Amino acid sequence: MIHLHGGAVTASASLYMTKLCKHFRHKISVEFDERQACAEFPYGRCLMYAEADRLRFDCQAQDAEALARMRAVLDDHLPRFARQEGLVIQWQE
Repeated sequence: MIHLHGGAVTASASLYMTKLCKHFRHKISVEFDERQACAEFPYGRCLMYAEADRLRFDCQAQDAEALARMRAVLDDHLPRFARQEGLVIQWQE
């Protein structure tokens, strides 16, 4: 398993995490509350944490290609749901 960690600074972390989860649950298994979430993509798992000042992502997958795919999905979706703030996820491998 390889991991990828990221975060986006926002005071609305819970709101954006909830929007992501409600969108993703139409296609994948997602469990969430207002503070944390687990999204089971076909190619890996993403844990999300809504903190007071940031939304954190802890992603894991079997290989770099799967991890890159998950990153691309998150990089595509979060900016759409957080358009007003122009959020971008800062990633650390």
